[in-house]
Amino acid sequence: MTQSHLSHLACPACGTTADADVPQNLCGCGSPFLARYDLERLAGATTFDAMTARPPSLWRYRELLPVRDDAHVVTMGEGMTPLLPLPRLGGALGVPRLLMKDEGLIPTGSFKARGAAVGVSRAHELGIERVAMPTNGNAGAAWSAYAARAGMRALVVMPVDAPDICRRECTAAGAELYLVDGLIGDAGAIVAGEVGGGGWFDVSTLKEPYRLEGKKTMGLEIYEQLGRRVPDVIVYPTGGGVGLIGIHKALGELRELGWLDGPLPRLVAAQATGCAPIVRAFEGGARTAEPFPDAHTVAFGINVANPLGATLILDAIAATGGCAVAVEDDELLAVLAETARLEGAFVCPEGAAGVAAIRRLRESGWIDESDEVVLLNTGAGIKYPDTVAADAPVLQPGDALPLR
Repeated sequence: MTQSHLSHLACPACGTTADADVPQNLCGCGSPFLARYDLERLAGATTFDAMTARPPSLWRYRELLPVRDDAHVVTMGEGMTPLLPLPRLGGALGVPRLLMKDEGLIPTGSFKARGAAVGVSRAHELGIERVAMPTNGNAGAAWSAYAARAGMRALVVMPVDAPDICRRECTAAGAELYLVDGLIGDAGAIVAGEVGGGGWFDVSTLKEPYRLEGKKTMGLEIYEQLGRRVPDVIVYPTGGGVGLIGIHKALGELRELGWLDGPLPRLVAAQATGCAPIVRAFEGGARTAEPFPDAHTVAFGINVANPLGATLILDAIAATGGCAVAVEDDELLAVLAETARLEGAFVCPEGAAGVAAIRRLRESGWIDESDEVVLLNTGAGIKYPDTVAADAPVLQPGDALPLR
């Protein structure tokens, strides 16, 4: 059995450590805990070659994941999504070396399956039987599915405006689903009230340490798929920001292991102007973000007005010389259609926000024509059918096509 090299949990804010083999939520100071590994021992125990010789799922990186016993792994084959060149779109944007990591092809149709797979597996290993979370949609769908596969119960609270398909996914998987007439923060308050009474374990974004470990595998895969190197820029649609934090953590672990040399990619947080707490904080030189008032955007997955991990997001941006940029809903909807027309890729609106951000950054000169840029498309566009109009002429039997 391949062994995890998980050693302990540590608070990045105050330095407190905690036992990784006891269920943990936030540190007493209010910061998330992060999983730490014995990287010195790992470096002497295996090689990246050995990892990549395994089957192509995120579990190939078992030593850098927190599940100690393979018997507790809950999987649907998640991971190793394609890293696709986008030459026509890249040409239109002035970024000929544009690549897209397409998370829409993962189980449950979004990158949230990575966090759910590892988070549910570790919860199962720690004896947790009931998990509760707020969600903007896709995370709830993923955790409901993986909890069902593990034989666990799931409680999900989501905004009433969340994508309808995500409600149906939760219900199909047997989750206890509730809707709130508000934002994800309002859903989170309801969940916090329920878990405070005992019985349910809170797996909200960054309130447990292992969802992040699943998300970090996007960074490990990018490194592997590029032939053990990294791109110049990684653009990530940012709501709660766990994926961006995770990618930065993964690349830092690779560097500490001695497997990655040179500068890290410049990390870009792409947001919508209707909900841009990270952009506002970045532009103001702040170390954390304030709640964003009247948050709204068609890119529902990044409609997070008060991300718990704001400081970790901003630290990752600063450490890599990255930036944060916000785009209008009209921009991202236009580029969503353009991406499908040029590349046949129906990206989610959050992924489209990333494309629009790349256009902005190329026009400003922050991204150079020679830069290799990786876009994270975090979900399948088909989960958001209302983003594309599908009007078409209705013909009667025997009618000729009015083609020009």
